Amino acid sequence: MPQFTMPEFYVPYPARLNPHMERARRHSRRWALEMGMTEGSGIWEESDLDAHDYGLMCAYTHPDATAADLDTITDWYVWVFFFDDHFLEVFKRTGDREGGKAYLDRLFRFMPADLADGFPEITNPVEAGLADLWARTVPAMSDHWRERFTQSTKELLYESLWELSNINAKRISNPVEYIAERRKVGGAPWSAGLVEFAVRAEVPEAVSGSRALRVLRDSFSDAVHLRNDLFSYQRETGSEGELSNGVLVFENFLGCTTPQAADAVNELLTSRLQQFEHTALTEVAPTLVEHGAAPLDWARVAAYVKGLQDWQSGGHEWHLRSSRYTSAFAGERAGPFGAEDPPARLPGQHPGHRPAPGPGGLGTGSLGIRRALRDRGGQRARGLGGLPHQDTAEHRIPQLPMPFRTRLNPHLDEARRGLVRWGHEVGILEPEYGLPGQPHVWDEGRLVAGDFALCAAGIHPEFSLADLEVASGWLAWGTYADDLYPQVFGRTRGLAAAKACNERLSDCMRLDLSRPAEMTTALERGLYDLWVRTAAPMDLAARATFKDAVGVMFASWLWELDNQALNRVPDPVDYVEMRRTTFGSELTTALNQLAHGDAMPPELWEAGPVRSLAHAAVDAAWIINDIFSYPKEIEHEGEFHNLLLVVRTFFDCDHATALAMCVDLMNARTEEFQHIVADELPALCDDLDLDEEARAALDTYARDLENWLSSIHTWHMEVDRYRKPEYERPVGRPTNPVTVTNTLSTTLARLLGGPSGIGTSAARLTESLAPVGRRVRELRAP
Repeated sequence: MPQFTMPEFYVPYPARLNPHMERARRHSRRWALEMGMTEGSGIWEESDLDAHDYGLMCAYTHPDATAADLDTITDWYVWVFFFDDHFLEVFKRTGDREGGKAYLDRLFRFMPADLADGFPEITNPVEAGLADLWARTVPAMSDHWRERFTQSTKELLYESLWELSNINAKRISNPVEYIAERRKVGGAPWSAGLVEFAVRAEVPEAVSGSRALRVLRDSFSDAVHLRNDLFSYQRETGSEGELSNGVLVFENFLGCTTPQAADAVNELLTSRLQQFEHTALTEVAPTLVEHGAAPLDWARVAAYVKGLQDWQSGGHEWHLRSSRYTSAFAGERAGPFGAEDPPARLPGQHPGHRPAPGPGGLGTGSLGIRRALRDRGGQRARGLGGLPHQDTAEHRIPQLPMPFRTRLNPHLDEARRGLVRWGHEVGILEPEYGLPGQPHVWDEGRLVAGDFALCAAGIHPEFSLADLEVASGWLAWGTYADDLYPQVFGRTRGLAAAKACNERLSDCMRLDLSRPAEMTTALERGLYDLWVRTAAPMDLAARATFKDAVGVMFASWLWELDNQALNRVPDPVDYVEMRRTTFGSELTTALNQLAHGDAMPPELWEAGPVRSLAHAAVDAAWIINDIFSYPKEIEHEGEFHNLLLVVRTFFDCDHATALAMCVDLMNARTEEFQHIVADELPALCDDLDLDEEARAALDTYARDLENWLSSIHTWHMEVDRYRKPEYERPVGRPTNPVTVTNTLSTTLARLLGGPSGIGTSAARLTESLAPVGRRVRELRAP
């Protein structure tokens, strides 16, 4: 097997050991024997359990848990690792997907919403362990926690079929697919739920679905899994035949050596840990303030964050010591990089690592932390050192293959004319009075150059003219807003003004379709018009779903503005996942879901392959957009949100290499889309025993996504929006110039970008005082 030297790990938090470790070890040994997991199971002997040392793992990952809680938590980890090995031996090695599906279906019945419902008859150690642990754990937690923990447990169990299907097909996933699926099958979100139990601090329901808490959980999970991939590479690829390992995924995708792939995985691990830190320090508190969290909720979230930090460091220490990963092959007492057991190690030191010279002993731990920050600081510096308006002269649009054919709606020309009329009617082609900053965003030429009706005509080749005009309007409105936010709020760092704008936009989407008392901007008028025309045929529940989808999109623009204010090039995983939202994928998905009505059973929309299908199509589409828009966004607009820049910054590579990786990722996501349609959707239909009508609806949904993807490709090839003569062309000037007294943000824009040199400071000072006087007059007005 290929080998590599373990990299230097970024471990920013000190590891601590729970004093109840020995008790947990003894308890878990007895419990596993009682559940039938050791002698006679055919999976483990007691010696295997002792060597893996889950008591040590949980003592490290939950250093502050009580003795009783540590016993329960340790049992949970004994159970989940036994399940992993049991599923491997019984179903993965034999390729028995049908048997694995039936096995998992039974397990779900051992997690009843109400314990009074009882459990089915127990037939194996995995069922026995789950029944016992469920009864011991859930009474201490709320219904909301129980629902979240049930979902993460189901994902952990059921996504094992994804691994099994890939093994049967001898298929290695692409990096984006792997990260998303590994979260579920790897179980770290499930571990985050147990952190809440261990610290007895549940995440408040009001914020549990917020971006800040989601990113904390996901970045925690990714770091846990990527670390495990490095330690388990030899075991999984050597003796288990696994294909679900990050090192293998990067090796295959990048076409590089195993050591290079290991270094890439470690870089991503570091980036995810630093994303966790960034989110904890900059996003959590504003989220709690926004939701009016009580002091006790603040304390609970703080304890939860600390618990996740403890898990990271403790999990690292356990990986250094457990024979589960310190053997090249399962069951052998050999180091992963040679025939000898690893030598004695200090906490935080990986196998084969030679300590750097310097002081040691009590009181020197902070020196190790500083060394870690120094060693991994280059990546952080690159991410926080974004330079706007970088030269893009070397960029060339490559060949981007598209396997799907675009069909155009016959009403295209009429929709084009109607879109121009609509733009004038709502005012997006006129100056935006009342908004801060540069007031004139689009003119008619810019709308025509965008040709959004062409894109809509390819996405919806069979729409009526009226429906096509609405679809064209949504594309134009979303793109107009995407241009407006950085121009109006980004240049002035007007984050508060942008948030206030979002609140006004939300008010334009009232569930009763009533008109807001005042709409002062074209952005608001355009949204209200589209909202009424789209939502009128819907019932209240559908309107609420659609409103949430639109709201998520324009809330994501605040994330971009925040990064812009910090000169921050995003972490690659965070960028990929947020780019779907800034690209409007939730809006697209909601419209598709509503268009298909009741033809598709509700459980289909929540099925993993259906969600993965939409994500694969969306990712391929926005990567196309990033490739075409790179000169416009990076050089002309000074943006930091483009995949080429993110890849170039993360890998510290040249432009040609970054572009090649982006094209490869676009192709990989397109191929994944085709794989899901050809292989995963038919298996899903069989698993759910769908009738012919539901199967036909699912097939139509897949064809709609093909239309969407091919249309995005055709639109980028045809329109002038991303060609230099168009995006450098000045838009029309307002007939009534906006004075400096309009807003404070306008003043800031002039201070930052206005006249400079000797003699101009007094002019800027005079300008800065003007809005203050206006605000005073407003406050004095009766």
